[in-house]
Amino acid sequence: MLRRVLTAACAGIALTACSVTAGDPPPPGERVVTLVTHDSFAVRPEVLDAFKRETGITVKTLASGDAGELTNKLVLTKGNPIGDVAFGVDSTFASRALGEGVFAEYAAAGADRGAQRYRLDPPDRLHAVDVGDVCVNVDVAALRDKGEPRTYADLADPKYRDLLVVEDPATSSPGLAFLLGTIAEFGESGWPEYWSKLKANGVKVVSGWEEAYTQDFSGSSGKGPRPIVVSYASSPSAEIGDDGAPRTKALLDTCYRQVEYAGVLNGAKNAEDARKVVDFLLSEQFQAEVPGQMYVYPSREGVALPEAWTKAAPLPDEARALPASQVDANRERWVQQWRSLVQG
Repeated sequence: MLRRVLTAACAGIALTACSVTAGDPPPPGERVVTLVTHDSFAVRPEVLDAFKRETGITVKTLASGDAGELTNKLVLTKGNPIGDVAFGVDSTFASRALGEGVFAEYAAAGADRGAQRYRLDPPDRLHAVDVGDVCVNVDVAALRDKGEPRTYADLADPKYRDLLVVEDPATSSPGLAFLLGTIAEFGESGWPEYWSKLKANGVKVVSGWEEAYTQDFSGSSGKGPRPIVVSYASSPSAEIGDDGAPRTKALLDTCYRQVEYAGVLNGAKNAEDARKVVDFLLSEQFQAEVPGQMYVYPSREGVALPEAWTKAAPLPDEARALPASQVDANRERWVQQWRSLVQG
């Protein structure tokens, strides 16, 4: 999380710490739903205010780290949940949350308008709110003479030596997604050899997306030294030049699909109103906010994307993905194996 925001308030894309809480603390007796989110949740306050006018419900948000931290917190507090609804558990962590019984069953209104494409379990405990594919991004101008890579394998070509920066999968959601993408591409037996090639080819590993994209990547505002970075399919839409053309490009053959989910927490103090908040997150009103506020793609079908996305940030037709149960069963082992191989 798959989080991953570019907003005026946060001044960055994805995984920037930014949360929104509507208004001042409500007076006693007011209907309040606590929405536990990852740090990249963003919505305009007036949208939450409109929801309050329609329903009488005040949404109070509680930012709880990235997708992994959020999931861990929800699991550790499942006996005494810290909120009523959670948003931001992504497809790399969903099976753990489901296996631990964090979420309650609820057939959300509006789920049949697109969210069902990313359904995880028949009891309908989690509902897809957005999709944010992690892809390799390149600085188009910096690679004009050398030529752009296209595939995972191309990144190990010696002509791209010392040009790639990636995030640590142990500390970064996009870093983990990129690792999972290479496992999906090369298989259980082949991915270690691939990473050995990347290491030999001078890949740089940093702790998180913000450092990779805004400091090391040459195509961002930081004007770093490396023209190839792990980021998001939507990232180029934030890099439109004065001529109207995107300065960067996502390599759509290197994308791993991340889906972010919302659900009612088991043991929620206000379960009835919590269900209405989940409905709201899948509504056309909220889904229209998703691209501009969180720079990910809405799960609901028929929601218009910003004009820049049509040219610069098309959602890949196909993206790699591993079954959530396979990721849950192997994630820690894969990360430890990666650490030994790349950082050992």
